[in-house]
Amino acid sequence: MRPVYFEDGELKLIDQTLLPTQEIVRGYTDYREVADAIVTMVVRGAPAIGVTAGYAVYLASKEFEGLDAEAYQQKMQEACDLLRGTRPTAVNLFWAIDRMSGVFKAEPDADPKAMSEKLKAEADAICEEDIAMCKAMGKAGAALIKPGSTILTHCNAGALATADYGTALGVIRAAQEAGKDIQVYADETRPLLQGARLTAYELHKDNIPVTLITDNMAGWMMHQGKIDCVVVGADRITRNGDVANKIGTFSVSVLAKAHHIPFYVAAPTSTIDFSMFSGKDITIEQRDPSEVGHFAGVQTAPDGINFENPAFDVTPHDNVSAIITEQGVIFPPFAPGILNLKH
Repeated sequence: MRPVYFEDGELKLIDQTLLPTQEIVRGYTDYREVADAIVTMVVRGAPAIGVTAGYAVYLASKEFEGLDAEAYQQKMQEACDLLRGTRPTAVNLFWAIDRMSGVFKAEPDADPKAMSEKLKAEADAICEEDIAMCKAMGKAGAALIKPGSTILTHCNAGALATADYGTALGVIRAAQEAGKDIQVYADETRPLLQGARLTAYELHKDNIPVTLITDNMAGWMMHQGKIDCVVVGADRITRNGDVANKIGTFSVSVLAKAHHIPFYVAAPTSTIDFSMFSGKDITIEQRDPSEVGHFAGVQTAPDGINFENPAFDVTPHDNVSAIITEQGVIFPPFAPGILNLKH
């Protein structure tokens, strides 16, 4: 299942707003429309957003390659700035844009058409590297999973959140492939139900036993001894090991700690913000309040009340048992381990 790929001159995205009832692939040739697809969560998940942004920069280059070198550089910078404004929390977005912009900024006098070819190669490399990282991460994380385990996961950190294979679900897939006879509990993940619509969909499609629960059932399942470990993804990890992930992750981490259940975070090193020391500095995206006041288009709350709709929360490093990356598993204390990673 590849939610983002380039084919026949178009960026292809599975429209994740329509899953699980419809699996529709949309094609894009305009970077502005790709930016809108990121905002509206046609594509979501930090690694997938990074890959998408890489191809969006290439699409911008194709549009501007008829300009002279100076005008091209200006328009490309404007396109990158537009893309940066789409999702403020997911660090992979900025990482990919910085990587792509580094290519055209390194040769300010280069022919724009020749630069387009280099940007396409760079976007392809970002995509291919993401898939390889997820598989390496899965193998490293699977070693932490005991045979017969039941794993709780929150939101969607599967193939749909990456270029392929997944981060947290990559660990789960690798454990299954290793014959560990696992089962999964998936939180539904309000308000947009990524756990119900996407994670349960992926796992069921892969014939991995999955049980869907509402978010407020997780603690009771842990109390009954039904959960052996938690594996989640991340949208940003700071140097001290604080983890920004989908709203509700913090609550799951507190419950896991109270029940002495390992809480693992799986993310590529591109998700680690080496410039940011702690989660206190992370900008949390605030989304449209209608996502909270409505359910599947039906109003569920009275008019005139206040809403809050943070898309993410921050799990403190004290609640994290290990961070799983493509370079291996990091255990507390995280700060020295993270700084020793290649980045």
